[in-house]
Amino acid sequence: MIRLLGAACALSLMAFPLAPVAGAAPQRPADDAASRTLTLVPSESGVSYRDGHGREVVLRGYNVSGEVKLAENGNLPFADAADARESAVALREQTGANSVRFLLSWERVQPAPDRIDEQYLRQVTEQIAAFADEGFWVLPDYHQDLYSRHLFRPDSWYTGDGAPKWVVDGGDYPAESCGICFHWGQNMMNNQAVKQAKADFWTNRRIPTPVGEVGVQDAFLAQAEATLDHLAAHLTEAQFQRILGFDPMNEPHAGNLDEGQDAAAWERDVLWPFFERFRAVMDRTGWKDKPAYVEPTVFWNNNVSFVKEPGGFEELDGLGTRYVFNSHFYHALAQSGLYGKAEDGENTADFAEIRDRAADLGTTGFVSEFGHPLGGSTADKFPTVMKGIYQGMDSRLSGADWWRAPAESGSVLSGTQWQWDVYYDRHREAMNGNPDKIQTEADGWNGEDFSAVGRDDTGTLGLRADPRVLDRLYPRAVDGTTVAFTYEDRSRDGEQTLTWNRIPEDMPAVREVVGDGQFGVLVWRDGPGTAPTELHLPESFGAQRTTVLSDLGDAAQRHDDRLLITAPDAPGTVHYALVANGPEAPAPDLLAEARAELDTWATAKLR
Repeated sequence: MIRLLGAACALSLMAFPLAPVAGAAPQRPADDAASRTLTLVPSESGVSYRDGHGREVVLRGYNVSGEVKLAENGNLPFADAADARESAVALREQTGANSVRFLLSWERVQPAPDRIDEQYLRQVTEQIAAFADEGFWVLPDYHQDLYSRHLFRPDSWYTGDGAPKWVVDGGDYPAESCGICFHWGQNMMNNQAVKQAKADFWTNRRIPTPVGEVGVQDAFLAQAEATLDHLAAHLTEAQFQRILGFDPMNEPHAGNLDEGQDAAAWERDVLWPFFERFRAVMDRTGWKDKPAYVEPTVFWNNNVSFVKEPGGFEELDGLGTRYVFNSHFYHALAQSGLYGKAEDGENTADFAEIRDRAADLGTTGFVSEFGHPLGGSTADKFPTVMKGIYQGMDSRLSGADWWRAPAESGSVLSGTQWQWDVYYDRHREAMNGNPDKIQTEADGWNGEDFSAVGRDDTGTLGLRADPRVLDRLYPRAVDGTTVAFTYEDRSRDGEQTLTWNRIPEDMPAVREVVGDGQFGVLVWRDGPGTAPTELHLPESFGAQRTTVLSDLGDAAQRHDDRLLITAPDAPGTVHYALVANGPEAPAPDLLAEARAELDTWATAKLR
């Protein structure tokens, strides 16, 4: 049962402004072993990430990056470790991110059936280490799209990434063609070469190579073992503690289904045995205590009805905490151009579905890709689509419903946005090896324009979209269990300020304290630990005085971009904190009225 702090403590409620820290930039987080190490811990409220202090951790960040799909830098996310470190610092300072999904390339790890490129693995290790040293948790990901770039003709409209050339050569696939396709993803359904190559991977087809026949999936797992072994051996102990686990395969898709088989049955009979094989590789190479981040079939939660497939591991009995339910979500309807802008609460059910599937499978959920184009014909939807996606990750509730039923808000989902490409609009990629098709613009791959970062004319990295929606308040670590969370970012759609979470009219003092500023509310049940609850404060909260209204009085302290709140040792007690960047110095009597309104609300809604 949710219970509030007793009446005696309630008499000491305080609201107070936190003075801004002039020129303070986000610093590296605490780097003790307890803060670095994450485990998946089951409880009555579900499975969650917990650090060594027992705090519930939320992971937010970006994919680094789509550059791995390109040959220009050897299918590495960065040209060198210096670029990786520059990227990590900019990512932390400009978004408050604490995690990245780090892409890898099968074709570069294994350029021949009998050779592992140790130099590539050394470079990968150096670049992962750069992020770990800057305080990021890192999720390595074997990335593929449309199976391989080597399936595509030099003059093709499209390209792919993933499998090495020798695998494609051994498959002897038909000439690729998507027919009349308006998006590269349609190749998964229309391009026979792509479909057959994917099917061959899942059936472990034996193909001829210069060193004899090999099973395609066998070869993939062999090189994966070399990669995992190299990372475990060459990252320092502290760096390896920052590794979350491993994503074995980006966006798995059957290619071809057997007669009478649907995608859910394919997950059970074909995809899951592959994940079990990969799990065994992890166990052999020093990754036994880290989960595999397994993705269901790519279209399981597509919001275009005629594309959506059954799946989400619905035919498995469970995953358990040696696996994470790892899903993607894109607002495909909005990207189609046949749909308007997103609205309050539009995606809450989509992300509730991810939470519920993870819970049913006995693990936690992670959204390793989400985003929307910043260029092209649907770019005008970016502000509302991204606001809706983050709203769904923060809470099960719409803004209109949040104050009415906060106890139904649920856990805060972790995830990594697509993408963070420091070479945005500065590429030099010969598409499919064709020197007459040099790709320079945007993301440099299949016309995509997703990168949230770019360089200005001076070469300085900066956000390409409204910082209000990209640099967000979120609970990085909670001493206990999150009961409810919401963040009203007041992001902009052109000249219009988007306000989806409106403070109720019967809380006029709270409304006045917040004004037209940004605000967030965290409600949590206190745990047995002693480490503070920590929220990331966006840069916009440093430009003005930051006001905190809480049942914990003056327990909140600001350290650079972190708000630290220390609660007394009373496990099970429910606490709340409203954090706002409204008027610079609300009057004491107004703060007292607002405090009383919040106390009344919490007592009524969180009993």
